[in-house]
Amino acid sequence: MKRRNIILFCCLLALAYSCSNKNEIRDGDLLFVVAEDHGLSSAISRVTQTEMKTNYEHVAIIHISSDTIWVLDASPKDGTRKILLQDFMDERGSAVYRYRLKDEYRGSIEKGWILAEEMLGKPYNFSYIWNDTSHYCSEFIYRMFENDSIFELNPMTFIDPETGEFDDTWVAHYDSLGMVIPEGEPGCNPNGLAASDKLEFLGPFHF
Repeated sequence: MKRRNIILFCCLLALAYSCSNKNEIRDGDLLFVVAEDHGLSSAISRVTQTEMKTNYEHVAIIHISSDTIWVLDASPKDGTRKILLQDFMDERGSAVYRYRLKDEYRGSIEKGWILAEEMLGKPYNFSYIWNDTSHYCSEFIYRMFENDSIFELNPMTFIDPETGEFDDTWVAHYDSLGMVIPEGEPGCNPNGLAASDKLEFLGPFHF
């Protein structure tokens, strides 16, 4: 009986530690923002949802420095930037979910900050075509970890799976840029990143 109680206590202690560890904000945690139901936000989600039924339109990463919690991302409004976590959360109009690199891949984070700093201050990449002068949100995260192959590139698609045709929002978007839709070009998106088996899902994020 005593032995059973000790085992039960140890299990409860381990569970409590695990929950505490997941609730704690850690350097390199990824924040995925649920898509809103209008504009490019909705269009991104419509054409990139995975079999996991993720529904994200934006991704950012937490950076803790000198007891200050920052967020690094590529924003359509501000380009690649570094802002306070509270300011990032104040901008959000929809739910945010948190993911974390699994322990065996966390060694990539410190190297990633060096690459992230080099990308800060560049404009947002509205064409979503790979280049070195501007970046979109998931590309920014992908490039941070590119040297360690944490995430993968896949052929981009702008086709609405429900209609089998190019999504109307994307047609209008590329018409406004005077460009042909870059269907099949290499790229990445928040839903694809969230589906990586190198990430651990931590649940809804509140700050």
